[in-house]
Amino acid sequence: MASFKEHVGFSGLLGVGYGLAATFMFGFQPTQAALAGYLAGVGGMLPDLDSPTGKPGQEIFSLTAAVVPLVLIGYVLKWAGLPTDTETVMLTLLLMYFAIRYGGSWLVAKLCVHRGMFHSIPAMLISAEATYLFYPSDELSVKILMSGAVTIGFFSHLLLDEIYSVGWSGPVPKLKKSFGTALKLYGTKFGPAAFAYALLAFMTFVTLEDAGVIGPPEPRQATSPSGEETEDAEDQLDFQQSSEALPLQSASRAADELTDAPRFQTQ
Repeated sequence: MASFKEHVGFSGLLGVGYGLAATFMFGFQPTQAALAGYLAGVGGMLPDLDSPTGKPGQEIFSLTAAVVPLVLIGYVLKWAGLPTDTETVMLTLLLMYFAIRYGGSWLVAKLCVHRGMFHSIPAMLISAEATYLFYPSDELSVKILMSGAVTIGFFSHLLLDEIYSVGWSGPVPKLKKSFGTALKLYGTKFGPAAFAYALLAFMTFVTLEDAGVIGPPEPRQATSPSGEETEDAEDQLDFQQSSEALPLQSASRAADELTDAPRFQTQ
């Protein structure tokens, strides 16, 4: 199994390359590219959240507790109906930090095991979709950039663990017991795997709906015989009714309104 420093170094190099590509190949702003590279480096540490008692887990939970409140503070204040004054915002940030740093790590230590569903492809997709949904931007391309960064970093961790699960003590490689426990689709226990896939299905639906891939259909528009789009049938009916009413309104005018010259008046 790769060490914590090796994971950080590998995902950090990928983050540098990802940020440079985002700027010079895809035209993103340097600040956006730098943040995406940073998220790629953080993504390389996320699978070790399932071991919060070790040094890597403590470092990751400290970093997560510091970053996540900054991203989610707007959602939390809106959901709770709290005011946005300075004191309320700072107090909410502190509460979120302690809840994630200590409450979250305690809960993970009780419910999860190392190399469980945290080390899996579904967990990687859940992390990417969570980044997409909660990243505070209205631009679809920026949200995809950030979620892609987390995906690359997360995948690098899984891949590196699998590479280190192959021993080279001789000319023939030897597979260790840990082989296949990182880059996997499901774990050995049904409960955690079922929960992970249920969460993945829900977040995938919400992500596709947010991106406009699925959702209610657009209003159907009528087409002319030539195949060109015209106004809706309802709008056409309203226009016809208003056009037909104009002659009736003109004919219903009083007689004195129609005789604007003295010679047309009767003696």
